[in-house]
Amino acid sequence: MKSFGLTDKGPTRSENQDCFLLELCPEKDCLIAALCDGMGGAKAGGVASQLCIKAFVSKVFEKLTALTDKSVDYRGLLQSSCSETNGVVYAYSRFSEEFNGMGTTLVGGIIKSNGNGYIINIGDSRAYQISPMKSSIRQISRDHSLVEELVRFGAITREEAKTHPKRNVITRALGTEERTDSDFFSFRLRAGEFLLLCSDGLSNTVSDEEMLDLACAAKDPEDLCRKLMELALQREARDNVTVVAVSK
Repeated sequence: MKSFGLTDKGPTRSENQDCFLLELCPEKDCLIAALCDGMGGAKAGGVASQLCIKAFVSKVFEKLTALTDKSVDYRGLLQSSCSETNGVVYAYSRFSEEFNGMGTTLVGGIIKSNGNGYIINIGDSRAYQISPMKSSIRQISRDHSLVEELVRFGAITREEAKTHPKRNVITRALGTEERTDSDFFSFRLRAGEFLLLCSDGLSNTVSDEEMLDLACAAKDPEDLCRKLMELALQREARDNVTVVAVSK
């Protein structure tokens, strides 16, 4: 299994409040991958995302390595890790006024060497499964955003959502409240396919079809991440841009 990630503050932002982390867990023959996009005034968003990424990955790692049974409740493991991480970020946000209300998106989970994957998400950072052989791209995660709700209720079309003035308004975040809910997804990554995690700095700048085209031309996860980042920066992405790719 190969993996790679890149993050950039982008041409219009003064600091980078995105972050990612990739951690091998040899004991369970898997990779833990996570990506966060922070929100909040001054440096609070960056604090929230860094706290979240470190706490979440460490909690997942600890829970995995503590298991003695072969059968694993991945949903329970990931969602409990997310809930505990939310408590860490929320508690920190109450330390001082400058961190009050800070929060972050989170998308990430566990990818086994056999290709079985388990993902959770909160907010609008995304997980995609891309198959160059089948020329297909599928969003695994579900955005917790205002425009996603409008699309679901038929108020706007999927195409209109891409340019909606409130497309960056999220309806769920980690750390902003004492409790939060995450969504869980499972998938199977086959040989030659990519799992792509990205912040909205990429998904608001590069279309799904363009992601697929670049994946079809990419040699490996590093090549795909560099091609995606290059295109996003060429188009002067209005936000921080973070991409993580994993292939079997």
